[in-house]
Amino acid sequence: MSRRSATISSYRKRFADDKNVIRSTAHSPRRFSSPMRSHVFFGVSSGPTIKSSRAMPRLACEDRNFSLSDAINTELETNSGEKAQMQSLNDRFASYMENVSSLEQQNEILSAELEQLRGNRTSRIGDLYQEEMRQLRKNLNRLSADKARVEVNRDNLIEDNNRIKEKLQEEVLQREVVENSLQSFRQDVDNATLARLDLERKVQSLQEEIVFLKKLHDEEMAELLAQFQQVQMDMDVAKPDLTAALRDVRLRYEDLATKNLQESEEWNKSKIADLTEAANKNNEVLQAAKQEAEDCRQQVQALTCDVDALKGTNESLEQQMREMEENFAMESSGYQDTISRLEEDIHNTKDEMARHLHEHQDLLNIKLALDIEIATYRKLLEGEESRKQEKMHAKQSIFIKVLGKGVDGRSVFALYLVLNRNI
Repeated sequence: MSRRSATISSYRKRFADDKNVIRSTAHSPRRFSSPMRSHVFFGVSSGPTIKSSRAMPRLACEDRNFSLSDAINTELETNSGEKAQMQSLNDRFASYMENVSSLEQQNEILSAELEQLRGNRTSRIGDLYQEEMRQLRKNLNRLSADKARVEVNRDNLIEDNNRIKEKLQEEVLQREVVENSLQSFRQDVDNATLARLDLERKVQSLQEEIVFLKKLHDEEMAELLAQFQQVQMDMDVAKPDLTAALRDVRLRYEDLATKNLQESEEWNKSKIADLTEAANKNNEVLQAAKQEAEDCRQQVQALTCDVDALKGTNESLEQQMREMEENFAMESSGYQDTISRLEEDIHNTKDEMARHLHEHQDLLNIKLALDIEIATYRKLLEGEESRKQEKMHAKQSIFIKVLGKGVDGRSVFALYLVLNRNI
């Protein structure tokens, strides 16, 4: 590998389109600048010789000047090829820089969009999701409270229904007891009626017996009076003291009969009063039993109406409860569907964010690859520039040789520019 250690500086500016040889003129000198800022004034003429500020004769070192011109021309041709290559590299580098700038702008736009999506859309979706969840929780709490209230009302109605059923059973039992009592009262009334009839028959028989006894007593009294008169007549004739005795006997019998009659009448009256009182009592008991039976019947009818009304109310409440349970189930299903849809939206949003992140990562990878490629080209360009700078910083050897005297008596100098090469 060979390395060149010398070159002419700023060839891209001075020799980009000029391949002429170096000339020297006495009236218009040019400055040849190098990166080392060493300035040498030398003339460039149409001939191969180097002249002084005045007219100089041709020198004997023309072959050396031709050699120097050939070397410079060769170097210029080489530098022209390198210039074309550098222009191509510069064009490629400019296109790469434009692509990099465009990709960086796209990357910034995508980053801004991604940040906006991360900030705005995520927060908006999160806020919507939280708001929807709060609304669903509020509705769920409200429905739970309504359900609890309906269940409490249902339990209260069930308790009322059970209490009314128990009361109805008690009333039915009381009705049965009253009916049994009424049946027993009816039996007692029938027995009392039979007893009254029996007593009436007895009273009638006793009255008939009293009449018969009165008649019999009258007949006996008549017979006794007749006998007594007969005996009195006989006694009047026989013994006058028997009249007083018979009168006493008759008085005693009359008192006894009167007493017996009074006792029998009092007994009959007391019996009739007792029977009448018993009949009245039985009638009162019968009326009370009938009234109580009527009251029980009315109470049973009222309770039956209440039971029917409560049954209707219970059925309507059960129907309302079933409808509320169905509505609650439908609303719960709708809320579950809404929650599932929101979760699916969140999942899709997360997938979309992941896709954007993946695209962003791909763009970052592309940017990284482009940065690496740019760095590679930069290193290549820096290497080329360093190589060019090494060429431009190469050592330049200038030899000045006194060739002789000119026509005017002045000294003639020859200037040699030697390009050193390191192999």
